[in-house]
Amino acid sequence: MSETLTKQRSKKPTGAAVVPRKGGQSSGKIAGGGFVSFCVHGPGGRSMALNFTPSRLISALRVGLPVQELTDLQASLKVPMEKLAPRLGISKATLHRRKASGRLGPAESDRVVRFARLMGKAVEVLESDDNARQWLTSPQFGLGGAVPLDYADTEVGAREVEDLLGRIEHGVYS
Repeated sequence: MSETLTKQRSKKPTGAAVVPRKGGQSSGKIAGGGFVSFCVHGPGGRSMALNFTPSRLISALRVGLPVQELTDLQASLKVPMEKLAPRLGISKATLHRRKASGRLGPAESDRVVRFARLMGKAVEVLESDDNARQWLTSPQFGLGGAVPLDYADTEVGAREVEDLLGRIEHGVYS
């Protein structure tokens, strides 16, 4: 392999600003991390909102989010990891590899953010984390008796869950 190709492969992907630690070591966490927290709880201020622009999120998703984001999602939903990972399409073996590497793949990262956005919308509509968790993990008439987190395993299903939350928000629950 040529020296040029070797150097290119060793470069960090674009958009992955790494947060330095004390002593010059990097944490491996993307600057402005905490996408799950941002999606669930919203911006804590204008400067925080600037850290979570769509372009920054897309860049972070392309690189893959830190595994900590999955842990944060699990803590927000209060669903055991053994149940959450399969809902996100992550097998036990893959989860073990991701934890060892410290980073999720792009598709897994996208699904983590999808679930975080749903949790955030549910908190907004149902007015508490506990109400949102209960709603997201219980069968819903408006989804034909499906559990919202199960229904959201595809983008189309997630949009249906968002649509139902929108109808609830506007008093048109069906």
